[in-house]
Parts: sequence; C-alpha cells; structure tokens
Amino acid sequence: MQKSLPRTSEITDASVGPGMMTWLVTPGVTPARFGTALASGADVVLLDLEDSVPAETKETAREAVLAFVGAQARRAEGPLLGVRINAARSAEGLRDVVALADFSSWPDLIVVPKVESARDIADVVRAARKAASETKVWALVESPWGVLALPGIVHTPGLAGVLFGAADYAAAAGCGLTSRAMWYPRSQLVTAAAAAGIPAVDSPYFDLDDQDGLRRDALEADELGFAGKVAVHPRQLKAITQAFAPSLHDVEEARAVLAAAAEADGAITTAGGVMVGPPLIKAARTVARRAGHNQSATTPAPRAS
Repeated sequence: MQKSLPRTSEITDASVGPGMMTWLVTPGVTPARFGTALASGADVVLLDLEDSVPAETKETAREAVLAFVGAQARRAEGPLLGVRINAARSAEGLRDVVALADFSSWPDLIVVPKVESARDIADVVRAARKAASETKVWALVESPWGVLALPGIVHTPGLAGVLFGAADYAAAAGCGLTSRAMWYPRSQLVTAAAAAGIPAVDSPYFDLDDQDGLRRDALEADELGFAGKVAVHPRQLKAITQAFAPSLHDVEEARAVLAAAAEADGAITTAGGVMVGPPLIKAARTVARRAGHNQSATTPAPRAS
C-alpha cells in the first residue's frame, strides 16, 4: 500500500489566516467569561448571540457583546474576535445587523447561522462593506437544505469561509450525531469550500468528558480537509490543536520532499521512494508552514497507522 503523503489544497495560508484552527464559542449572555475566552489560547473567540441566548435576554446579550467588542477594538495582539448573530432573515438577526450598522467598531468576523442560500448572507456582507469594515463574514451551514445549496453559498462575493453545524443538521435530517452520519455533509462542505478557495471549519464535539472521542473527531476533521474546529469549552482546545498540528512524521516527510525538489531543480524526482511533483511540493510547503506556526504548541496527536 502506498504510504500517506501530506494533503494538498488550493486554500492558501493567507485565506485561512495566521491561526484559524481553534474556535472557542462563548454565550453572549455571560459577559464575565468574555475576557477568560480571550486569554484561553484559542485562535478565534466567537461571542454567541444565537442558540445559547434565550429570547428574553437577546437585547441584554447584544448590548454586552457590542460593548465588549468596542472595548477590544484597539487590541494589538491576541485572538480574532467574532460574533455569531442570529439568522440574518429573522427578526433578531435583523436587529443584530442594525445594531452593528449603528456601531462604530465591528468585530474581526461575523458568523451568520442557518444559511441556506446566498441571500442569507448577502445583506450582512453589504452592511460590513457599507461600514468600511474589515470584518470577515462566515456562513454557518447546518441543514440538509444548506448542504444542497453549498455551490451557490460558497461563491457569494465577500464570503470569507464556512462552518458546519452538526447538531442542527442531525436534527433536521433525522440522523444520528455520529461520525459516520456526518461523513457526507462534512465532505460536501469541505469540497465546496475548497472549490471556492475559502476555508471550512468543523462543528464542535459536544461531549465535554470524552477527550478520546474529541481527538478522534478532530483528527477526522483534519483528514477531511477542515482548516479548524469549534470548541465549546476551553479544555477542548488542547486536543484540537494537537489534532490539527502536523505530526513529526508529516514534518519529516515534507522536509524530505522539499529537499528532493530543491536538489532536482524543477525536474520530477523521488523522496522516500515516492514520486515528487508540483502538487506534492505544494502540499509539503503547506505542512512546513503549519509546523512553523505550531512550533510552540504541544506534541501533535498521533495519527493512525
């Protein structure tokens, strides 16, 4: 059997960002946790105004989130700060967009949930552009209808990336919230995103006490081609970071490919008995960059042989 090689992708490091592997979602109704989330080590901190906020506290959460975003506007370093608004075509979602439009400081990114067509995100993209904001807009796809509409969604002008929502998808599809049941929608999401040249980020793993299950799920997400994964608690971040960091074997293999390519000076060559051409060289460069970004991280999780 041919041994595995680093996966390649048309998604560049620039499109993914300096660090987009770990996303930590925090309820917008708990402002005391916002600062803790920023200090958690996550690449992206996502303040949630949607599912985790009861209807009667939507306005209070919105005010708390916008106040925190405004206070963090001049940060020189730290994670990206995002806000998940309510569904853009809902009453609360419209209130979220209006509040943002009236706000002088926008977050680094906005996540729009329940996306099932380009129309569901186009207004948010226009609002960000009108405000001359550098805010990136991401689509959260979490239904069978959203998966079927992915070719149109991912090519929406101004869309920065897509996320997968497994729990809502499973509820709508009437399937289990299991790895096997999620293979199809996850693969569809990654494929559509790659075709559009944007990154895809995987759904959270919801069992906080199952670290082994989280590791397996995160490793599978990395293998499928996701750029990162959402965490629902800070204690999940370490396992996700380890899963998405290149293994020592991956790094050594990538270095061997790059060394062989440099020596061949553009000609087709081999490394470790495997033919090396432009696609594998590109993949090796991606692995080397990812390893450099994670050189201070903990030891990567072992890959299955």
